[in-house]
Amino acid sequence: MQIPFTKYHALGNDYIVINPADLPLPLTTDQVKRICHRNFGVGSDGILLGPLPSETARCALKIFNPDGSLAEKSGNGLRIFSRYLWDSRLVGTEEFGIQTDGGLVQSTVFDQGRMVRVEMGKVSFDSERIPVTGPKRDVINDRITVDGREFTFCAATIGNPHCVLPLPEISAQMAHQYGPLLEVHPLFPKKTNVQFLKVLDRANIQIEIWERGAGYTLASGSSSSAAAAVACKLGLVDRDVSVHCPGGIIKIEIRKDFDILMTGGVTRVSSGLIAPEVFL
Repeated sequence: MQIPFTKYHALGNDYIVINPADLPLPLTTDQVKRICHRNFGVGSDGILLGPLPSETARCALKIFNPDGSLAEKSGNGLRIFSRYLWDSRLVGTEEFGIQTDGGLVQSTVFDQGRMVRVEMGKVSFDSERIPVTGPKRDVINDRITVDGREFTFCAATIGNPHCVLPLPEISAQMAHQYGPLLEVHPLFPKKTNVQFLKVLDRANIQIEIWERGAGYTLASGSSSSAAAAVACKLGLVDRDVSVHCPGGIIKIEIRKDFDILMTGGVTRVSSGLIAPEVFL
């Protein structure tokens, strides 16, 4: 059976949306890997499986990383899925809820679908919630060593774990070198997303991103949320922050108790059918 799909990108972070109603059987880990593969499949940074039934929201969403693992939450994925619901005329311009494994979020689509605003929830720095090993604490300015280099880092969760490293200079090469090691460091029992953070001024930060289960990524909504929250926690930025990712800018508003409002663009790329022989 051919599988219908729609592909979008959010500032270069691309996802394939598949409606579970179009699947004869649940997706396997191997099928997810093959679909996401950029040579042997359609190619993407993950798969968004929805809409799924929910008792607490307009619908639920499952987010798959390209290695087949599940992600609790993805800011870019949520914006893309919101655009898909809008394109499918399942939602309009009103605010609606989406249930993720990382919690309930509220989303609003505007500008003819090209922009999406998501209430991402509250950032926590609590080691037990993230989680980070060791005594219970807010993980702020802890030390970590990988590949012979010691870093100062902060950890946070917004439904998924993040390790943020404030640095005077950052680069894609740095993310490729240290990101894979930090992702699987024993301090993070559920692994972690990694952000290399440079503060530009009180209203702007720059990040390079290594995503858990996906690798180097051009943009990330949850990473932008976590990095902005850490910069604010450290007193380096104000409450309205433009996060400069390699793929573009995500706007973050940090509200009371580090409740995050994220706004960014979405672009529809293509739609089509995945042929059965892809999985042979």
